[in-house]
Amino acid sequence: MYVVERSLRFIRGALMAYGPTFLKKSFWDQEYSTTKWSFNDNTLDDGVYPFLEKWARKGSILDLGCGSGNTSNELADSAYRSYLGVDISEQALAKARKWTEENGRTSKNKFVRGDLLAYVPAQQFDVILLRESMYHVPLGKVKKVLDHYARYLMADGVIIVRMCAVQNGSPRPRIAEMFRIIEVDFDVVDKRECLLGRQGTVMAFRPRFTGLDKRLGKNKYVGSGV
Repeated sequence: MYVVERSLRFIRGALMAYGPTFLKKSFWDQEYSTTKWSFNDNTLDDGVYPFLEKWARKGSILDLGCGSGNTSNELADSAYRSYLGVDISEQALAKARKWTEENGRTSKNKFVRGDLLAYVPAQQFDVILLRESMYHVPLGKVKKVLDHYARYLMADGVIIVRMCAVQNGSPRPRIAEMFRIIEVDFDVVDKRECLLGRQGTVMAFRPRFTGLDKRLGKNKYVGSGV
């Protein structure tokens, strides 16, 4: 029975991460209609916030996989000008909008439904945040997904990723490989290990440009097409 239950959990987890959009939406709506993710209702001890405030520079933020809206409501109001949260679950977004209304931030916090693997932004941002949501990107698509979103950064903007490469004292090889891909294919400009509160690694990085493009003052991204 244990093996069967474990197999079913694995299959469900795989479908929630890598299945077709309609199926992922159904699973995540079911998850957020319960109290399963209520432990995320207070994440003020997360080291991602001072890191995010540093790089947002009172600008615009795109939060991919925003969930029930912690980032947009726990980040200092003075740290950003505008925020767009994207999530596949309408249940999660309903909670995010309610929290935003209660927090008096409806003029700067906006939310839209979208699939992280397929969403196309309509503007550029100072920061594009993937806070834990990178877990749901297939390893073989990490560079492709980041290449895609890098095109929607302002000239001096950064992508910020926050994940845990170690869990309960045990290494997580897949997450470590994700960080390795980032370090190999992008210019990492900042990195921090969160040792207090919610532990994990936060990394800020930018597209990699050619030497010629830098000399010509062009921000021509060298990456695979999407």
